[in-house]
Amino acid sequence: MREQDQTKICASCGREMRWRAAWADVWNEVRYCSAACRSRKVTPQDRALEGAILDLLAQSAPKAAVDPSDAGRAVGGDAGRALREPARRAARRLAAAGLVHVVQNGRVVDAATVRGPFLVRRHP
Repeated sequence: MREQDQTKICASCGREMRWRAAWADVWNEVRYCSAACRSRKVTPQDRALEGAILDLLAQSAPKAAVDPSDAGRAVGGDAGRALREPARRAARRLAAAGLVHVVQNGRVVDAATVRGPFLVRRHP
């Protein structure tokens, strides 16, 4: 595979990042897609959101899907609305790890490239 065709998943947001010429010398060390992700990293709150998503899925029917925002409300209480995007990042990281599927309009989609609202369900 040519270097230009290589991709990785960002350790913070779970999105796909493609090889860039600027990263040619350090491609093996690249973990984050942007300066924002590099400064944010993965916090204990992010791990709590991942756990909340897995707990919600464990409490639901085997083929049921949950909204990542529900995990934000479970972790943040009244401030759960502010955790909507962190919960989406947590869902993408779980999907990248192979623990869940991201579902949009009833179909499994690529978590690294999904846009718009999505749900999460257990990986079979």
